[in-house]
Amino acid sequence: MKKKIAIQGVHGCFHEQAARLYYGEEIEVVECLSFEDLFVSLEQKTADGAVMAIENTVSGGLLPNYSLLHKYGKQIKGEVFLRIKQNLMALPGQKIEDIREVHSHYMAIAQTRSFFQEYPHIRLIESEDTAKSAADIATKRQMHVGAIASGLAAELFGLEILQESIETHKQNFTRFLILDDKLNVEKRDIDKSSICFTIPHVKGRLSQILSIFSFYDLNLTKIQSLPIPGKEWQYFFYVDLKFEEYNRYREAMNAVQPLMEDVKIMGEYKSYNE
Repeated sequence: MKKKIAIQGVHGCFHEQAARLYYGEEIEVVECLSFEDLFVSLEQKTADGAVMAIENTVSGGLLPNYSLLHKYGKQIKGEVFLRIKQNLMALPGQKIEDIREVHSHYMAIAQTRSFFQEYPHIRLIESEDTAKSAADIATKRQMHVGAIASGLAAELFGLEILQESIETHKQNFTRFLILDDKLNVEKRDIDKSSICFTIPHVKGRLSQILSIFSFYDLNLTKIQSLPIPGKEWQYFFYVDLKFEEYNRYREAMNAVQPLMEDVKIMGEYKSYNE
């Protein structure tokens, strides 16, 4: 039985690439139209695990996904980083000069707009998904139409890559979280933690918390604040911590908890190393 992994998007999208990178090729992808649907699939057990984007080096954090993590309370069991390579593709036998319009997700278009300045005859059209744009070209046999999508999409749908890696910023990576209750992480392998908390309106309280993390040699790799609905000027803080000694990390957590409110450990896991 292949493991069922929920992704946001359709076959051939970057989420599927990330899922294969973490789990290997022998998985069954569960397509979800939204990130909320991804969590619902876990709740309803139609998927064994899920891979969800959380931040990108170019566009920053996916803020609604932090809220979903808090809402559904799923534990983070791992992470994976994927280099986002945007490729221009079309039905075989065509050249860029033959392409009249290109379809893709608005983010992919934004990341590649500089490339298309050299081809003013091409009209850029926003769509709901990068991989679906590629799939539509294949199923409808659309000539003179291109898509911006992953190399996996070109492979799956039999399209030809006319130009590889057309994104403006080459150091474009997305971090994906692994949500999978069936994964057991050995304590000796844990070197990263994601936590969420609020703080009272006390002057210098956040600074005190960060100083304690520093004292215990914890590396703060991410801090993200989100407003708490219904509470004026109050925020959830989402923090990623990297450490070398698990016991040292636990000592730090014991030290800072009296300074925090609504503390939640969202996951203790092994950080991703390429």
